[in-house]
Amino acid sequence: MRFAIVIEKAEGNWSAYVPDLPGCIATGETVAAVEAGIREAIEFHLEGLKADGLSIPSPASVVEYVDIAA
Repeated sequence: MRFAIVIEKAEGNWSAYVPDLPGCIATGETVAAVEAGIREAIEFHLEGLKADGLSIPSPASVVEYVDIAA
């Protein structure tokens, strides 16, 4: 499965979330750290859904960039 993630700069660190998995978040001091953390968070989240007998949502979010002339 391939889930879209959003990584944002916070005041003192970086944070990430998964639009298709509400509540699945991670933080880290660097982008690399938050990427590693969100991978672990996704795996943990999916294991929790399975353990609770819930279905895993299909990834549906689309990520695109828009270029704007400055």
